[in-house]
Amino acid sequence: MATQQVLNIGWLNALNAKKVILASSSPRRKDILSNLGVNYTVVPSTFPETLDKSKFNHPSEYVKANAYYKALEVYDRLKSTGDTPDLVIGADTVVAYASQILEKPKDEQDAIRMLKSLSGSSHMVYTGVTLIAPPSDNSDTPRIVTEVEGTEVMFQTLEDDVIEAYAKTGEPLDKAGAYGYQTTGSLLVKGINGCSWNVIGLPASKLFFMLKDFTAEP
Repeated sequence: MATQQVLNIGWLNALNAKKVILASSSPRRKDILSNLGVNYTVVPSTFPETLDKSKFNHPSEYVKANAYYKALEVYDRLKSTGDTPDLVIGADTVVAYASQILEKPKDEQDAIRMLKSLSGSSHMVYTGVTLIAPPSDNSDTPRIVTEVEGTEVMFQTLEDDVIEAYAKTGEPLDKAGAYGYQTTGSLLVKGINGCSWNVIGLPASKLFFMLKDFTAEP
């Protein structure tokens, strides 16, 4: 991913003077956040992501909840050690097809199954993003905002040998929906409607302006 020029603007400079935590070890999210010009430290969340999907009316609500709990786990953990961060950024991404949530495949065969279901059709990629910061008043309640971005992805009609060859690369195994748009998986994609960064792991533009608005709040 090419490095972008960092914008020299007041709120971003102020943010970079603070302790910002990314609650994810995802290389894709690290790249995107770095390209936004944000200085940060990685503290991966230990939230188990075992929420019951059937309790949510829509995949977007599910990713918002996961992003919230990931960020909150890191915020509370650091606060308990006396090292309260100025800002924690949590995120979660899922692929949704025919109202079914597709997360990371369990193994190669599961990846093949997912890719066959996506072949020749459209699906949605949802990323939830949560920002958590200490309270701005004397309360004990942290400041929290959570938003979600959806991107439509259209797949090529894929023959079995293409699906199987891609699955054997191992690339699908750590990707929601069993493909990585930023690498070889882009060959499977016919088109995108919406934010392409969102498919990779963070909605860059949305997050940038979330950070701007959040930083401006008293």
